Amino acid sequence: MDRLQAMRVLVKVAEAGSFAGAARALNMSPPAVTRAIAYLEELTGARLFLRSTRSVKLTAPGSRYVEDCRNILADIEEAEASAGGSHATPTGLLTVTAPVLFGQIYVMPALTAFLTAHPAVTGRVLLFDRVVNLVEEGIDVALRIGHLPDSGYTAIKIGSVRRVICAAPSYFEDHPVPQVPADLAGHTIIANTGSSAPLDWRFGAEQKTGVALQPRLFCNTVEASISAAASGWGLARALSYQVAPAVAEGRLMIVLADHEEPPLPVHVIHAEGRHVSAKTRAFVDFLVTRMRAIIENQRAATSGETIPR
Repeated sequence: MDRLQAMRVLVKVAEAGSFAGAARALNMSPPAVTRAIAYLEELTGARLFLRSTRSVKLTAPGSRYVEDCRNILADIEEAEASAGGSHATPTGLLTVTAPVLFGQIYVMPALTAFLTAHPAVTGRVLLFDRVVNLVEEGIDVALRIGHLPDSGYTAIKIGSVRRVICAAPSYFEDHPVPQVPADLAGHTIIANTGSSAPLDWRFGAEQKTGVALQPRLFCNTVEASISAAASGWGLARALSYQVAPAVAEGRLMIVLADHEEPPLPVHVIHAEGRHVSAKTRAFVDFLVTRMRAIIENQRAATSGETIPR
């Protein structure tokens, strides 16, 4: 039996969660799928699946072997694509992920502009306010805000953003402008619970200064908390890019800027390989150039983003 084909069958069974589902996806007969798995189990000397009448589940050795097979098959596809010249011209499906609001404001326009320039590329966008695994989700490019853990990914810093506290000018018609973080205790606070931003507001270069807050309003989206602040109801905390338009238009004003935490880095990342596909390489270059220009322009509006030189 062809070992590579058996590996493809194994990966598909793992993805489908059943032999029958893999058979349908691969246009094979169920007995042929069963024989392929039996061949690999005999070859490796390991039981790869726990079988029941309703489903199949990978064993621990099976999980490791499936991941190895995915890597082997990806390397083969990459080598074939390189030999065929697809690393010279952007083609195929390009999957991109980003935080929800950042993706809506910046990544979507960048991706559609890129797709217009490269008609052989199809785009797919996954917007989450959480970190997703690039390999498991089949993602080519990710935009991440915050400090990155050590990984095998290639990361390009495009700038940084700040966590800022803001309110509408109309709010300060009836309330004093806070001068130090402790002053927040006397203000109406709007808390955002729908992102990775911490609920405890900390300040200073060492992030040692904290304020015990009692929010009057909890919002599960950033947009809702910003909207409430812009209406003049209270003070909200957000990332500087999220409020940049409202600040530029005078609908919001930033306070306590001298007490802010250090800025958060913004990176474009992609899985590193020996041969980065043309679609990934071209989009990363396009996105980096575009986003550095955008963040540079926003620096004047919110007084603080920095661009690597």
